[in-house]
Amino acid sequence: MHPFIRKILLSFGLFILFSSCSSIEIFKEKIEIKPYKEYGSFVILNREVGFKGFNDDLIDALVSDGLYQLFIDQGLVYERDNPDLIIRYSSNEDLREREVMNNMYPMWGWRVWDPFFFDPRFNNNRGMYSTKNYELMQLIVDFIDTKNDKMLMQITAVSEIHNPKDKKRKVRKSVEKVAETYITHIQSFKR
Repeated sequence: MHPFIRKILLSFGLFILFSSCSSIEIFKEKIEIKPYKEYGSFVILNREVGFKGFNDDLIDALVSDGLYQLFIDQGLVYERDNPDLIIRYSSNEDLREREVMNNMYPMWGWRVWDPFFFDPRFNNNRGMYSTKNYELMQLIVDFIDTKNDKMLMQITAVSEIHNPKDKKRKVRKSVEKVAETYITHIQSFKR
């Protein structure tokens, strides 16, 4: 295969791959104090008191274990008795539906000769629109400074879920993005 054609096919494949993935948006909110030190130990409050942040036990365990592992990998120590940082998470899982326009006629063929007749926007067809169900999931993670008993920050990861497999993948990715945002926030004050 010619290298130029291979590059075009690879570019097209990457375009399709990245355009099919929906994004996870991150919001950093409720910053009551600036980080005055580098935190060395943490505790996940949900683990200690048995509070579930998600209705599904598996998803809740994915979040708890994911946060635990990501912060351990960053060099923090899990300490139950006297931690520098308390991490608490919750969720907001909201079922929604969206109206989708069904294009009954393609943009080629008959429409070339008579575009107004075959254009569904100008016909009064009842089957033009359908509804598509999805879930708007929010992972809300609070970081609390134990010395001042104030909110260091609250990070919310928002994404759309279209099926159960998608939910597990998005939860893992949301946890990673929350940890990245926390680390970037702390490092921005070290300078």
